[in-house]
Amino acid sequence: MTIQKFSPDGFVLDIYAEPANLNYFLTTEITPASEGSVVNKTATVKAHTRRQYVGDKTPINVSGGERTYMYDPGRKVGNALPGEPFILDDGTEKRQMTFAGNVVDLHAFLISDAKMELKLYTTGARYVIPKST
Repeated sequence: MTIQKFSPDGFVLDIYAEPANLNYFLTTEITPASEGSVVNKTATVKAHTRRQYVGDKTPINVSGGERTYMYDPGRKVGNALPGEPFILDDGTEKRQMTFAGNVVDLHAFLISDAKMELKLYTTGARYVIPKST
């Protein structure tokens, strides 16, 4: 398995985790942000000048136009995980993941969908998350 980006609906939050690790603690299975979300986008580029080589005294003119590029919301560059680490512990399983956003949003998301009572460890205090109803 690989670590993927999850963006829960209704929260300004991105969680980076292996799907099985995150879904173990949730009532509703969440899908990665990159599944089916890769799209081609278009950008307009202005006319500009460009040097043909380093130290070129007479740059050339490049006409403007449109460029097409691929956009993947779940893309991650390199092996580094963005965001801050957090740990979820239910007394049986203890798993570490990372998140980008506010702890308040992470806490609210877990309260809304926790399968069992959890302990959330962040860089600050420990929070007890009750089982969602």
